[in-house]
Amino acid sequence: MPVKSGNLRRWGYSAKFQKVVEMMEIRPGTTCKTVCQYSREPVPPEDMAKFREIAADYGKVKNYVYARYGGVGGLLKIYPGYTVQNEMTASGLRAELSLPSVYFYLAVFEALGDIKAQWTGTKAKILKTVGQNENFSPEEKHYLRFLLKASNAFEAAVNQRPIRLPGKLQARLEEVAARVDAEKLHRYLRRLVRKYHTKPQKTSAATGFSIAERAYRYGDHGIYISTKQSRKRIFVPLTDNNSYKNQLYIRLYPERSAIEIRVPVYVAVQSHEDYTGEIGLAMGMFTMLTTHEGHSYGGRLGEYQTAYAEWMRNQTMSYSRNRADNPGRKKYNAKKRRYVEQMHSYINHELNRFLRTEKPRIVYIPKLPRPKPNGVDKRINNSVTMWQRGYIRERLRQKCREQSVEYVEVWGKGISRECCRCGAPGKKKDGVFSCPGCGYEAEEKVNTAGNAWKRGREKEQES
Repeated sequence: MPVKSGNLRRWGYSAKFQKVVEMMEIRPGTTCKTVCQYSREPVPPEDMAKFREIAADYGKVKNYVYARYGGVGGLLKIYPGYTVQNEMTASGLRAELSLPSVYFYLAVFEALGDIKAQWTGTKAKILKTVGQNENFSPEEKHYLRFLLKASNAFEAAVNQRPIRLPGKLQARLEEVAARVDAEKLHRYLRRLVRKYHTKPQKTSAATGFSIAERAYRYGDHGIYISTKQSRKRIFVPLTDNNSYKNQLYIRLYPERSAIEIRVPVYVAVQSHEDYTGEIGLAMGMFTMLTTHEGHSYGGRLGEYQTAYAEWMRNQTMSYSRNRADNPGRKKYNAKKRRYVEQMHSYINHELNRFLRTEKPRIVYIPKLPRPKPNGVDKRINNSVTMWQRGYIRERLRQKCREQSVEYVEVWGKGISRECCRCGAPGKKKDGVFSCPGCGYEAEEKVNTAGNAWKRGREKEQES
């Protein structure tokens, strides 16, 4: 099961780093996890300034690639990307920034990865829109889907060029095009591209950069990292003596004079003969996970989240009142980090306990829409906004991979309002679900988990 790029991006990983992680998933019998290393001592201001300069130039290269190749005109050049590499070499930007090639080309291909991911999302939205358009005939939908799947055809259509495909594909395209108004569909496709596609967002924050193996060296209980100055490396003592030979991501924390090194590593997948159960799950803000059999895990999550949300709300109000005094953010950032780390530690502990106790072969969990924080109670709004459900899902998915447990997301629409016993619509009041049809009564989350289990098994039997 591959790692989703959007979920890694939330933690500040580069697109190139994400691609490395995804490629590592191919190895049989292994999965990929991220190992973090930390600086043992405060990084001197002059060294942090050099790191930030690299990160700033790294961002400038990415922004240049976004601006030049992020639109429809760049489609012809981004696959596989060597044209972009050659043009960036000839652009003179590397010499202008005095950025070593080990950073320059990683930034170029990282930006290309972001652009490709953006186009993948655009095509997915267009494909969904085409499928929902009732004014199109099956032949017209088939033609548009054909264009979306063939990159060369899609690029030619949106750039108003003749479509030229290799061999039998060209004959197949002409056969399908003969039954539809191709030019009309090309105009429709271009309108959707203008509607949905946006270039990757430019970044101005110098928060980190990727680094290739030849730009660093482990030794002396730390790591030597290349700088923009020829043959000069900065030594950073580390809290551990581990060494790696992978592409790394260097995350900068100048407010606390620290760096974090993120490393993708292989871990062996564990196999358990006694893991035989099929478990339906429901997620909650106050109780993290509830199974279809009524077992609960993470019952104190609500306490952690409420305390964190209340503290954030008070800090925001205090900062607004004292803005004129320009209060420092160092203590604020440190305490915020402690809140999050404490909450994440608890989440991971409870997920491990869930797997050890339930011993599942498969877990079924609803695929839910994005939370809607709008409401009348600001405290509830803050709690919803701080809900760690994205983190919980990703950690559960990762732990399932490591333990050879199948992770299945099921259709979530109406899952909490439907009776898991008879399928009739029921009523929810004070955390209890009751079905007027069959008389079934249970906690809301137990009923939701039961529906997840039911829908998951039905889906498994269909396949």
